[in-house]
Amino acid sequence: MNNLHLATIAIVVANIIVSFKGFGDSQFFQRYKFGVGSIKAGQKERMVTSGFLHVDVSHLLMNMLTLYFFANVVISYFGPSKFVLLYFISLFAGSLLAFFFHKDEPYYSAVGASGAVTGVLYAAILLQPNMMLGLMFIIPIPAYIFGIGYLLYSIYGMKNRVGNIGHTAHFGGAIGGYVTTLLFAPDLIFTETLMVILLAVPIIILFIMGKRGKI
Repeated sequence: MNNLHLATIAIVVANIIVSFKGFGDSQFFQRYKFGVGSIKAGQKERMVTSGFLHVDVSHLLMNMLTLYFFANVVISYFGPSKFVLLYFISLFAGSLLAFFFHKDEPYYSAVGASGAVTGVLYAAILLQPNMMLGLMFIIPIPAYIFGIGYLLYSIYGMKNRVGNIGHTAHFGGAIGGYVTTLLFAPDLIFTETLMVILLAVPIIILFIMGKRGKI
């Protein structure tokens, strides 16, 4: 972690502490996970606390590794304070979209930092759209293609309930990271116009499908 900023380390440590507390204390886990029925009953803090809980060590490790790879990109552009703010906005945006899409499912629940981490990932892609990422850690592809493909797959996953994965939170987090990045760096609209438009395409598709009741 020597090359990680203190802000990233603090977030990782918070995730580890809360997650391991949840691993060993089911009552704690149940109390602070994302749950539609409980949130409707007034426990709004679950919208945030659930983002620090994880199902198991592999779930935690996957999210923290993704954060490790992309946090420094965002920090290098915005600094640590705005990075942390973007992280929490993305976390909340992920929970908010999940709540919106599952509001009529009182037993729907979820945990994980995926929404926040996806927001950081999407922000990094918007800031450096041409950086190369390894698809399946092998095939090099431009970051913007990965980002668009990832969100299109998330739409597919939301529509077809693919796997035990919170696709909605991922998508909401990406929206949070996208919007916050443009608020922090509005000049991107003029310097990276094409990328701003391309990365907005999956978001527009989602809302059109949602409005037409297709998802």
